[in-house]
Amino acid sequence: MPWHPSPGATLNSQILAEACACAESLGGVKDGRWKTSIFFYRPMTRDGAAGQQGQTHADLPRELLGVALHDRPGLYFSIVRAAKLVLQADAAFPQVMEKLQSYKARVALNFEGFQYQLGDFCLRIGKCVPNNSEALRGIMMEVEYYPLSSIEKSRAIMEDFFDIWQETVAKKSLPGHFIHVESNFSEYGLSDQYSFQHTAVQYATCLQQLMTAVRG
Repeated sequence: MPWHPSPGATLNSQILAEACACAESLGGVKDGRWKTSIFFYRPMTRDGAAGQQGQTHADLPRELLGVALHDRPGLYFSIVRAAKLVLQADAAFPQVMEKLQSYKARVALNFEGFQYQLGDFCLRIGKCVPNNSEALRGIMMEVEYYPLSSIEKSRAIMEDFFDIWQETVAKKSLPGHFIHVESNFSEYGLSDQYSFQHTAVQYATCLQQLMTAVRG
């Protein structure tokens, strides 16, 4: 769930603090920190540089996203949004790409914040910042429901939770609101049973929404 600022409003750390306070007001118990990273890759040119100019490998997609999830340090997920592909690989995959001189990371963004346990739910509330920077690019929340892995079977429960969450946040009179964005998992060939590949696709969708909100 990315944060969508009201027209003319700017992002600030106070919004993040208030969102965390909402989790605690619902009975959430802080359970440490978390961090998920997304990397933007561009095909390498024949001279070994990454960028728009120069001759690149013709069969490589122009954009590749890499996702390193907080709770799966041994895995790495690659997403080609144009082709609707998501692949799961070993954490060493980025080094393999650079050795093959196929892709090079240009930008890295980190989603990081606090994790809260709330009954059968886990809430991860955090900020989106560039690597090695504190410049706020967005605020988001991830919700996990432990008992069910079926997306369809858990849909009604998740929608009820989102309604309660939105009511709680609305009481804070903050300049904006969280929006529930659903990824089209079937486009990526993913089943109804939730997996880490689903999570990677959701982060890519959330990032796209955050960037749209900032531009707007």
